[in-house]
Amino acid sequence: MSRQEKKRDILQKGNWGALLPIGVFLVMYLGLGILFEYGMKIPMGFYNVPIVVSFLTALLVACLQNRSLNFDEKLEVMAGGIGDKNIVTMILIFLTAGIFVGVVGRSSAESVAYFLLSMIPARYAVIVLFVVSAFVSIAMGTSVGTITLITPIAVAVANGSGFGTALCVGTVVSGSMFGDNLSFISDTTIAACNGQGCAMKDKFRANFWIALPAAIVTLVIIFMKTSGMHVKQSLTMEYNLIQIIPYLLVLAGGIIGINVFVVLLIGIFSGAVIMLATGNTAATELLANMGSGASSMFETILVAILVSAIGALIHEYGGFVALLNFIKRVFKSRKGGKLGIGLLVGILDIATANNTVAIVMANPIAKEMSEEYEISPKNTASLLDTFSCISQGVIPYGAQMLVAISAAAELGCEISAFDIMPNLFYPYMLLISSLIFIFFVPEKPE
Repeated sequence: MSRQEKKRDILQKGNWGALLPIGVFLVMYLGLGILFEYGMKIPMGFYNVPIVVSFLTALLVACLQNRSLNFDEKLEVMAGGIGDKNIVTMILIFLTAGIFVGVVGRSSAESVAYFLLSMIPARYAVIVLFVVSAFVSIAMGTSVGTITLITPIAVAVANGSGFGTALCVGTVVSGSMFGDNLSFISDTTIAACNGQGCAMKDKFRANFWIALPAAIVTLVIIFMKTSGMHVKQSLTMEYNLIQIIPYLLVLAGGIIGINVFVVLLIGIFSGAVIMLATGNTAATELLANMGSGASSMFETILVAILVSAIGALIHEYGGFVALLNFIKRVFKSRKGGKLGIGLLVGILDIATANNTVAIVMANPIAKEMSEEYEISPKNTASLLDTFSCISQGVIPYGAQMLVAISAAAELGCEISAFDIMPNLFYPYMLLISSLIFIFFVPEKPE
């Protein structure tokens, strides 16, 4: 059989062996993470495993497969995957978003929190924590950053008002996942939209009608849970609302539909002017913050590059065809295809404990599924982002949970992931809302 005939056969039947690099990555990353976290009791054990090294090992395995291609031909395949327009766009957006976050800093987020806590009665403090966490996460584009910033405030609210620490911290984690799911500068949004080739405003609008009902129900649950509790006192601190202007400009520009690069440049410029004018940052420090903001995205960019190279080889070897054929046998309708996309990215997130990595890994398979089941790019991107955030928001070994526990412990509050998990109302409601969207909201083919 000639090489072309072999390739046609692979593209028709698929090749399960081509998925071996993904298995190698999961065994190395998840296996070592479990060993470090639970076997050796190393704090943040999962995050002591170098994810870039894990993906490099998987890439090496992919390069050793398929002897019908020589190494130069494999390099061409990898270059084609890395050089895809969506991957290049994603990398540039990552860098620009990192610079924006570096410029505006975190003081503006504290201003929002303290402003609302000073204006609203103490009995609604937990509701305020959810709203603040959601807004800050949308504005900053990072759930981990939001949790790091707002958890100390949540602990102060718990101590000052009498609400349980686990409830307050769980509310912060919930709110941060709402924002992470919808933010225009979140790496999950960037990865999902560019991977599926859809505009961020379109994904936002599709996603919003899944997330909003879940958020409203979450607020109702928090209100009912806290309404009968005894409240002691509120928390008052200084705030400066002018610092939230860059965030508001980015949010408004994204919703209107202005090009994402233009929106981020507006945010960077306005943030720089405000930070310099208010004396919050010196000019030299501002430049350093820009550099550190961009640098904070380097690992995410490396992961995107490596996953793109691995994905291109797996596609060339027929791995995605095998997986897609299996999914088609299990999920035969468009609704089943949507559920399949959600389960795919959710399982990858549980395995990797990183929702951005899960989306990047799932993107090529999800794109083929969306074409097969006639699911629009905006809904595919929305499903990828939503289900990855659901999984990431509740797993006890995810960065969000570990950071929340660590931040509370630094303030003398010892709580475990299993104390927090019953109070993660939003991710649970988001799962229900997503299933309703899949099975009861019709979609016309585009």
